[in-house]
Amino acid sequence: MSQSMRTVQDDIDRDDEAAPVDMLASLFEARDWPFDYTGEDEISAEIKGAWATYQLQAIWRSEDRVLQLLCLPDIRIPDDKRLAVFEALALINEQLWLGHFDVWSNGGVILYRHGLMLGPDGLLGPGQAQMVVEAAIEECDRFYPVFQFILWGDKTPTEALAAAMVDAAGEA
Repeated sequence: MSQSMRTVQDDIDRDDEAAPVDMLASLFEARDWPFDYTGEDEISAEIKGAWATYQLQAIWRSEDRVLQLLCLPDIRIPDDKRLAVFEALALINEQLWLGHFDVWSNGGVILYRHGLMLGPDGLLGPGQAQMVVEAAIEECDRFYPVFQFILWGDKTPTEALAAAMVDAAGEA
């Protein structure tokens, strides 16, 4: 858990659970992160990470009881770098326990995606909301430099990953 983010317990009663989009709205409001409801079961927020401001989108599918979280670091892939980025995605995704990075086919944008299955009541707790949002931001922060090394530094995917992991280790 990021030290820069205080726990949600201070702002939301720990035992409260709510509809997923409402719980995320409470979390975003408690953190003073700008957000909008983009539909009845969708919410979008802007969250400042270590490297960029990320667009976070959450979509609730009540029929499946799945909350899909998308975190977009606003990285577009030019055609000449597409193969290198796909190779980097494979290397990165091998290291992830939750969620994965992908390329949105419409526009060639990199995104982090995680599906969270909720119980039969379809409710999300504050701690769970905080953990899933922080995990998305932390993974985007951790691997953002990989994409920059490929796109701007002309490194191979393997070189970019190695360089980013050395840089990340030095930032702690």
